[in-house]
Amino acid sequence: MTRNDVSKDKRIIRFQNGSEYRRFLHKLKQNASSSTVLKAVRPLPIIQGITCMLGADERLPEGLSGRTWMEKDCRISVSPSSQKAPAIENGIPWGVQQIKAPLVWGVTTGHRVKVGVIDTGVDFNHPDLRHSLLRGINLLNRSKMPYDDNGHGTHIAGTIAAANQMQGMIGVAPRAIIAPVKAFDHNGSAFVSDIILGIEWCVRNGIDVINMSFGMKTRSKALLGAVTNAYNSGVIIVASSGNDGKLRSVDYPARYPQTISVGATNRLRRVAPFSNRGPYIDIYAPGDKIMSAWLRGNYNEMSGTSMATSHVSGAIALLLSLRPGLTPGDIKAIMKRSMQPLRSSKTRRSVGELDVLRMLQAAERM
Repeated sequence: MTRNDVSKDKRIIRFQNGSEYRRFLHKLKQNASSSTVLKAVRPLPIIQGITCMLGADERLPEGLSGRTWMEKDCRISVSPSSQKAPAIENGIPWGVQQIKAPLVWGVTTGHRVKVGVIDTGVDFNHPDLRHSLLRGINLLNRSKMPYDDNGHGTHIAGTIAAANQMQGMIGVAPRAIIAPVKAFDHNGSAFVSDIILGIEWCVRNGIDVINMSFGMKTRSKALLGAVTNAYNSGVIIVASSGNDGKLRSVDYPARYPQTISVGATNRLRRVAPFSNRGPYIDIYAPGDKIMSAWLRGNYNEMSGTSMATSHVSGAIALLLSLRPGLTPGDIKAIMKRSMQPLRSSKTRRSVGELDVLRMLQAAERM
């Protein structure tokens, strides 16, 4: 790496209209070998943009720019969570019980609903997940499968759709299908542009629900553009609110109104101390000391709004299996109408905990 490269930042550039974007891509092909500025360009079609390396005072080459917006391609992390010692899990975890998922398995198990998990990948050899997985995609290395080298993505996938009645665990929607989208590295870190590519892959591949158990403090218009396009395509996006224990602060992308933002509760149906809370939260779900699948066929207990988010994604899979025509707006409205009140006087009355039984009853009245 040259000294010059060190001073460059990864940037996202969006074009104001489609014709200028297409013209840029055409010229890029012609000029790729001659331009030193445009060495690491990746198209982001869902937002009519690109990601590339540019210095603070550099601009796109003359004739390629058009009217554009530029922002830094920030790092984003899977929502950090406390991690306990590995443990063995048999049967139905407490969170799956608390949201009453087992009470509706006679009616729906989420059969064939596709849930995209944009995360660290998944353990394809885990006995509880083997029958619940699509091939997915590895955005960090397209020639490889999206294998999990962190554990977070496997944990999320287990809560959504683990299915091993004999000696393993059962997730919220055991017949749903997980599409692992590996955008995060072994440290649980990703660029916003990789998230955008992940959203685009999900939209293109007919994914019904996208689980986003990660967050960042800064607003990204590029990420908002991708989320909005997915929402307008009918894809439901579920996002974790963050683990700062704050009253009126929620991470992005959960803060965007096009997502369902999730806070975490404990076994007592109280908001977990680490969970963000307040007006931006759409629904709460179990997120404290959640047991789920882990690397190398193991299990692990984790706490965080990440874990709460996976319960909500699984619940939506149960609902969509029965009512496949519901829009993202319909589903948010149904959830808000069917929540269980929380055991806390401090939390506003209009928000509560996920209850799958009440959710399906509310959907019947739509």
